[in-house]
Amino acid sequence: MSDASPPQASDLIELAGTDVAIPPLGVGTWAWGDKGTWGMGGYDQSLTESSIREAWEASIAAGVVLFDTAEVYGGGESERIIGRLLAADPGVRQRVVIATKFMPSPWKLNVGAALLSAARNSRERLGVDVIDLYQIHGPISLRSHDALADALAAAHAEGIVRAVGVSNYSAKETRSIDAALRRRGLRLASNQIEFSLLRSMPLRVGLIDTCRDLGVVPLAYSPIGQGRLTGKYSAAKPPPRGRSFSAHPMAEVDTVVAQLRRIGEAHGDRTPGQVALAWLIAEGAVPIPGAKNREQALQNAGALGWGLTGEELKDLTAAALYGTRGISQRIWQHG
Repeated sequence: MSDASPPQASDLIELAGTDVAIPPLGVGTWAWGDKGTWGMGGYDQSLTESSIREAWEASIAAGVVLFDTAEVYGGGESERIIGRLLAADPGVRQRVVIATKFMPSPWKLNVGAALLSAARNSRERLGVDVIDLYQIHGPISLRSHDALADALAAAHAEGIVRAVGVSNYSAKETRSIDAALRRRGLRLASNQIEFSLLRSMPLRVGLIDTCRDLGVVPLAYSPIGQGRLTGKYSAAKPPPRGRSFSAHPMAEVDTVVAQLRRIGEAHGDRTPGQVALAWLIAEGAVPIPGAKNREQALQNAGALGWGLTGEELKDLTAAALYGTRGISQRIWQHG
C-alpha cells in the first residue's frame, strides 16, 4: 500500500471559501431522466425512477453524498427527480450536497440575468432553499470572465448558491475566472472535467497541478469512460451508440482494462471500475460516476476504503490514454 491512508467517505474535502464539504467520491446524474444518451424511457428499460431511488439510497448509506446534475440533463428532469427524492425524505437534505450547472449558451449575452433566472429555476426544480455548488457548464459564453464572475457573485449574494465552480475550463481559463471571483470576494470551488484513464489530458497538460495550486477541486466526469472501463464492454461488445466521450477504439480500451483487472485481483478482486476510480482519487480528483441502480452505486462506493500502491499508480498512469480530440471536444472541452 502507499503511505497515505486509504480514502474514506468520511474524508470530507472543503470547497474553497465556503462551508461546503464533499466526500472524495460523488454521483453524476446525467443519466437520470435522459433518453437520448442513456436510454431512460427508451432502450434501457431497467433505468427507472425506482432504480434511481435505489441508487440514491445506496449511495447515501455508503457516505457518497455528492450528487451532480445540470439544468440540461433530461431537459431539467434530472433536477426534478432529485427534487422528488428530497421531498420524499426531507431529513436527508442535511446530509447531501447538491451541485448543478448553468448552460452559458453563446446567445445568452445578458449572462447576469440568464444565470440568475437559471439558478432560480434549478432551485425550484430541486426543491431546495439553496444550491450547494453552482457551476458554469462550459467555456462557451461570448461574455468575459468578469461578466461571468459578476453573475456568479450576484447569485451568491442573493443566497441562491453557496459555492461556485466551472466545468471544462483550461488551466489558463481556470486561473482567469478564479482571479475574477477573488476580486469579488469569492473563490472558485471546482472545475468539472472529463478525466479518466481514457482521458488523462488534464494530468498531462498541467490542469490538475493548476487546480491544486489554486485550491480548486477537480471533479472528474465520465471517470469510467461512460462504462468502457468497467469490463462490461469490449471490442467484441462495444457500448451503445451516443456515448461519445472517451470514444477510443475498444481494442485500445481493452488493454487498459486488462491492467485494471490485474491490479484489482491484487486487492481482493476489486473491479476494473473501482480501480479506475481509485486512480483518480489518488491523483487528487473527486470522481462522479453515474449510478443507474443500487448495484452500480455499491460498485462505485467500493472504490473507497483501500488504496493503490505507488508502483500500481505508475503502471496505470503509463497505461492511460491521452484522450480523443474531435471537433466537438475542442469547442466544448478546454480542460
